[in-house]
Amino acid sequence: MRQSMAARRKKKKRCQWCMEGIRYIDYKSISRLQRFLDSKGKIFPRRQTGNCARHQRQLAIAIKRARIMGLLPFVVY
Repeated sequence: MRQSMAARRKKKKRCQWCMEGIRYIDYKSISRLQRFLDSKGKIFPRRQTGNCARHQRQLAIAIKRARIMGLLPFVVY
């Protein structure tokens, strides 16, 4: 028997930055930033990470700053 759409629907992810009460994402926290990068160094999209729009923008800026400082790799093909 087929499951209804409501039964298969996944629970929406919550923004972990909002849940922890973090207002500013620091570019020096490399271990936290690496969780939002794939194996090639690309930034995961918001729908995949569950971040809110505000924190996704801050995250992208922090990752880009860390790349320029040499803390994180640029995109590898």
